[in-house]
Order: sequence, then C-alpha cells, then structure tokens
Amino acid sequence: MKLGIILSQTEPETVFNVLRLANYSLKQGDEVKIFLVGKGVELDQIHDAKFNVREQAQAVLAAGGRFLACGTCLKLRESAGSELCPLSTLKDLYEIVRDSDRLVTF
Repeated sequence: MKLGIILSQTEPETVFNVLRLANYSLKQGDEVKIFLVGKGVELDQIHDAKFNVREQAQAVLAAGGRFLACGTCLKLRESAGSELCPLSTLKDLYEIVRDSDRLVTF
C-alpha cells in the first residue's frame, strides 16, 4: 500500500503517534510519504520529554519513509528546510494525494 500522510501541526503527542503509524506501516512493507504543511514544517523543532519525535522521525527515514515540506510554509518561517523537512512544492503534495492508496491528515 502507498500511504500518504499530511501533517499540519506540532503538538508533540499527536506528531509522535503519526510517526508511530508511519513506522508501523513501513514495517508492514508499505510505502510512506509524509507531507508537512503549515506548522507541520516545524517538525524538526519539536522537543518534548515524553514524546521523542526526533527518534520516531529518524526511524521513518531509516526505514525508507520520505518527508516533504511545503516550500512556501518554510519560507514564511525563514527556513531553508532540513533533512526532516526538505523543501518541496505543491506539485509534490498533489502527487502524494494522487498516488496514495490511502491518505490521512493530522
């Protein structure tokens, strides 16, 4: 299955659970792409003692998952992006929506 996830928030518990879902899906052999939009492009800045978002995000990358981040949203935050939030475009979001067997948003 091709799973597309659109993440637009930074609440640590929610993001942690989204990434847990992504990791579980990857372990099932699924393809996972996560598009970060709005506040979601701040993923790499989430620090929380209870919810280790960075560890889960690194596990997604290590398992072959992909992160893409809205370029406009990054620019509004004066960010060039990062490994977890690579600069992407509206075309990338469109392709995730078009090509995913399942699409979930958070």
